[in-house]
Amino acid sequence: MKAGAFFPFCIAAVTALAAPGGPSSWPQFRGGPHLVGVATGTGLPERLRPLWTFDAGEAVESSAAIADGAVFVGTRAGLVALDLATGKPRWTYKAGSLGIGESSPAVSEGTVYVGDLDGSVHAVAAADGRRRWAFKTGSEVKASPVVAGKRVLVGSYDGNLYALDSATGAVAWKVATEGPVHGTAAVREGIAYVAGCDQRFRGVRISDGKVMTDVASGAYTGASPAIAGGRAFYGTFDNEVLAVDLRAARVAWRYRPADRQFPFYSSAAVADGKVVLGGRDKRVHAIDAASGTAAWTFATQARIESSPAIAAGRVYIGSNDGRLYVLDLASGRKVTEWQAGAALSASPAIAGGRLVIGAHDGRIYCLG
Repeated sequence: MKAGAFFPFCIAAVTALAAPGGPSSWPQFRGGPHLVGVATGTGLPERLRPLWTFDAGEAVESSAAIADGAVFVGTRAGLVALDLATGKPRWTYKAGSLGIGESSPAVSEGTVYVGDLDGSVHAVAAADGRRRWAFKTGSEVKASPVVAGKRVLVGSYDGNLYALDSATGAVAWKVATEGPVHGTAAVREGIAYVAGCDQRFRGVRISDGKVMTDVASGAYTGASPAIAGGRAFYGTFDNEVLAVDLRAARVAWRYRPADRQFPFYSSAAVADGKVVLGGRDKRVHAIDAASGTAAWTFATQARIESSPAIAAGRVYIGSNDGRLYVLDLASGRKVTEWQAGAALSASPAIAGGRLVIGAHDGRIYCLG
């Protein structure tokens, strides 16, 4: 999920959780509200090739959402809707003077929700790009919205996690933290879980904003938690990946590579008992979800801020070396790679037998 540097001020085997909407949909960041980054369906061809390219003009940091035959991506020009089959633009929505940075769209019941660098959260009609409402926070919004029932959950750099009415944008509640809320909230059983720049991991009841879980991470966090098997998995800027037991409200394990000391900014994907994420140490890490021990690592040629997507036993992840890597989930063996020619810090979205990802050269690519 990210381009450039982020400056903070901040069991039993785990089973894969399917993104809602089925194999033709990837409606939000990480595919669904549990943020596990797993696509359903038959997967992608072994050899990826570009099916279409759209030039957005400036570096694309936002990760795509795919729903109802359309691709929605945030750009510095605003929110764009593209036809999934052809890449032809359907509409563009202007979102603030600074445009959209890392916030990724969420699509629900015909509305697209996204945050911008001016600090507003927007609700836009998916069919034609017309504004339904906009809500102004106190600072930039880089987190991605998540829709839970009739509420839109999104963090802001003003230090608050907001719950907004999905129809009107009115504030249902907000929870103040002690630093920017950069990561996206994961939703499970009526609780929104978010890791923050104030070194805390919180579970907030969606109905009323009451904090139900508060665990010390020990370091600030820019990543979003993936929820699977009763645990939350996320990396920190202190070179660690944590598993938090949600029922016990405690850290179950910490994974820390001994040979390199670099932050984890990529958000994890979870499938087949493995937690997979990229590191700024230029490697993809796969960790046993039950024990926290290393399963495998794979080296790229630059730091990794893209968050992986998993489909049909393969890991798809971008690197700032300009390549999209396809790895075997079980072994970490490289299946293939595709060269974009520019850094890939956005995360891949997979649906309908296609993969969509934006690059630092301003291009949005659809591969299949």
